[in-house]
Amino acid sequence: MSLDVETPDPPELAAVDPNEYDDAEVSGGDYRRDELSAFLREGAWEEAFSQWARNSDLDAEEWTIVEDLELVSRFDFFWDDFADRVGYHAPGLPEDWKQRDLHPDLDSWGTVSGINAGLTELGQIACEVLKDEYIDWEAEYEAPDDLPNFDE
Repeated sequence: MSLDVETPDPPELAAVDPNEYDDAEVSGGDYRRDELSAFLREGAWEEAFSQWARNSDLDAEEWTIVEDLELVSRFDFFWDDFADRVGYHAPGLPEDWKQRDLHPDLDSWGTVSGINAGLTELGQIACEVLKDEYIDWEAEYEAPDDLPNFDE
């Protein structure tokens, strides 16, 4: 399946400590958001979105819900120096979506889980594009000298 929609603007990256997210545990303090944000604006976001949209399971109606709720703007990307990777936090629809009456076209758990899964996939692809095609820095983390040597 393919999603034929206009590429949204890249998200503005938050000044949030990634450890505040339920789905992230990050060491270090320099998350390099300024550089990542520049890479997203310079083409990484458009490339990632195009890759994702070519194989997306979301349809136009589901994408309209994503746009109406401005979910793309709530993505966050950050550098995880310890793991030498780009980390991310994907926005999603909450479990109490029905009680909160978030959107008139949001009517099933299938739609909710499809949107959440789709946004997670988009975030992962964006991380891969950033790491593989834009980032040329090396992790600065150095292991302490007193770690045990298991090779002996």
